[in-house]
Amino acid sequence: MYVVVNTLEVGPEMAEAFEKAFIDSMVHLEGVPGLGRSTLMRPEGKSNTYLSTMEFDSKEDFFAWLKSDSFKASHSDDQAPGMQAPNAVASYTVIKDTAA
Repeated sequence: MYVVVNTLEVGPEMAEAFEKAFIDSMVHLEGVPGLGRSTLMRPEGKSNTYLSTMEFDSKEDFFAWLKSDSFKASHSDDQAPGMQAPNAVASYTVIKDTAA
């Protein structure tokens, strides 16, 4: 499994509009080959850092998605509320996964 984590700094005044724009863009992820899960997580407390994660079957699936129409469509509205937020992307290879 290959996991991509995106941290996005969104001020409280933009949070509601950002969440709507981000969630609306997730419709373009349906049917992406190798994508098992995509999540958007709201910060707790005083933090303004949202987390978005994507779980792919492989690194190759992730890089194929970056070149896909789905990627272009889900990132087409860079002027949507909060989408200009400072962000950082990191990726990880899962070495052990345990379900409860």
